[in-house]
Amino acid sequence: MVVIGAGQAGLSAAYHLRRTGLAPDRDFVVLDHAPRPGGAWQFRWPSLTYGKVHGMHALPGMELIGADGGRPSSEVIGAYFTTYEDRFDLRVHRPVEVRAVREGEGGRLLVETSEGTYAARALINATGTWDRPFWPRYPGQETFRGRQLHTANYPGPEEFAGLRVIVVGGGASGTQHLMEIAEVAAETTWVTRREPVYREGPFDETVGRAAVALVEERVRKGLPPQSVVSVTGLPLTDAIRDARESGVLDRNPMFDHITPTGVAWADGRTVDADVILWATGFRAAIDHLAPLRLREPGGGIRVEGTRAVRDERVHLVGYGPSASTIGANRAGRAAVSEIRHLLERERERQQDQDRHQEREREPVAVPSGLS
Repeated sequence: MVVIGAGQAGLSAAYHLRRTGLAPDRDFVVLDHAPRPGGAWQFRWPSLTYGKVHGMHALPGMELIGADGGRPSSEVIGAYFTTYEDRFDLRVHRPVEVRAVREGEGGRLLVETSEGTYAARALINATGTWDRPFWPRYPGQETFRGRQLHTANYPGPEEFAGLRVIVVGGGASGTQHLMEIAEVAAETTWVTRREPVYREGPFDETVGRAAVALVEERVRKGLPPQSVVSVTGLPLTDAIRDARESGVLDRNPMFDHITPTGVAWADGRTVDADVILWATGFRAAIDHLAPLRLREPGGGIRVEGTRAVRDERVHLVGYGPSASTIGANRAGRAAVSEIRHLLERERERQQDQDRHQEREREPVAVPSGLS
């Protein structure tokens, strides 16, 4: 069995595989392309301290306690993941690039990687989204003489000191970037496709389940998953209230095209800028699964629970409704449970075939007197 990815979802799956009595490097292997433990957290910008992280849920079997809220989240969670991998002896292989997953012989999946090819009876895909930043395309984009970058490359606010910055995107990352940059930039402009939706009140279990259900419904239909945040709205924190009152979070509709010196709207309005920061989200990193032809006409992989409907050997965790940290934990456990049942059914079918073949090989007694 192969687990691809060692972020929250992949480590959760590996933990539950160990709990069932399976051993790493004998019964399963965990492959991760990152240079060190920490999943996508290791690539987050330094100004995203642990205290600013919303909804980080501990991995199964080991709590994250005593963390310094002032330290970068990349350091805190990276250290936590390192300790976790060591404590449960998960033996993650890294850095390993998974290039493709194809159909093999005897019902096996061939997982082609930078360290060789694995033949797997089942696959848990936990590759997340960080490796596929979404860059929208607008007329004139290639003519812009300033700098364009994505959240995936965001270095922190210091590099924007004294500059005119346009932040595109109405999600949590976009608002966080904007509020940081506004403190040092000469000028900021916030642009979103849709009017931002703010959520008041606690994000309790009822709200969380309703949001996950909406994302899950898209996945069941074979549509590309949306983030859970996209259906919950932005939490109306004190910091966001202050930014709205001060005019930092003054939303503009999406511009029509990009000019060499900034952006322009169809009504003739223009804004000059030195930087365009695209906080436009990510897409699922699943291109390596393309040879299995799992995508539906809608563009996504249809999933029931964690199982790909088109291939019961393939399970996706941290995908769609399980993209949150608590969802990833639950999905890891669910995927392992379903795969165990799958392998048990295969074992029973193989035993039935063996018994049938054995009966066919038994000699047939011929009654005396017959020839």
